[in-house]
Amino acid sequence: MTQNIFLRNNITVFGEGTQPLLFAPGFGCDQNVWRFVTSAFKDDYKIVLFDYVGSGKSDLQAYNVERYSDLKGYAQDVLDVCTALDLKDVIFVGHSVSGVIGMLASIQAPQLFSHLILVAPSPCYINDLPDYQGGFDRQDIEELLDLMDKNYIGWASFLAPVIMQNSAQPELTQELETSFCSTDPVIMRRFAEVTFFSDNRSDLPQVTVPSLILQCSEDAIAPTEIGHYLHRHLSESTLQMMQATGHCPHMSHPEEIIQLIQTYLTETPAS
Repeated sequence: MTQNIFLRNNITVFGEGTQPLLFAPGFGCDQNVWRFVTSAFKDDYKIVLFDYVGSGKSDLQAYNVERYSDLKGYAQDVLDVCTALDLKDVIFVGHSVSGVIGMLASIQAPQLFSHLILVAPSPCYINDLPDYQGGFDRQDIEELLDLMDKNYIGWASFLAPVIMQNSAQPELTQELETSFCSTDPVIMRRFAEVTFFSDNRSDLPQVTVPSLILQCSEDAIAPTEIGHYLHRHLSESTLQMMQATGHCPHMSHPEEIIQLIQTYLTETPAS
């Protein structure tokens, strides 16, 4: 079973430390997106990387439509990785939708986690006005999904620069677009629907693990209001507004991410 999880989720482990730093990629990405960040932590932590089933070099044969029709299925991937490696006292670092996935995993097994580090997270991408600014109207999401159905390559080339938002680093936008295009379009389409239509606001009060929210200053996917909303609704949370722009600061502004995580882990003991 353990070996199956290693292959299924393409697990990578390295580093000189004992406490696990578990990095979870965002929608349409694989573990490679963390390469600019992990080297700063490998001397002090055990670095654990993985791909969700259906992404990266995971075992596509393990993909199950029913399981992954809900973010809890992806949270089970996280818990399976922790079980396979017998991880404890885990510092979970999740980008975008993986922030919510990590929260769901921590609700199910809070004893496994010491901290959650949420990079550009969002509990709900759809506006619920006047009280909640998610960034998109439902029609916006439906049109994006429609574009995926009609012209997948066109969808990828449209969305990648919107997400990355750092035109001075075009190679990063190209990398993101390539990542989208290298993923099975049917699986990607389902993951997009699950991601963008999920509303996990009601789960936030159940999160008891201390968390760091890293909110980008200009983010077309997760507006700044979301960072403040999460901070208000996560009981043990710290909010850091970043200078970084775009939705992938771990790729475009890794130095800032590294510094903020290091400071947080030094100053915030686990509860």
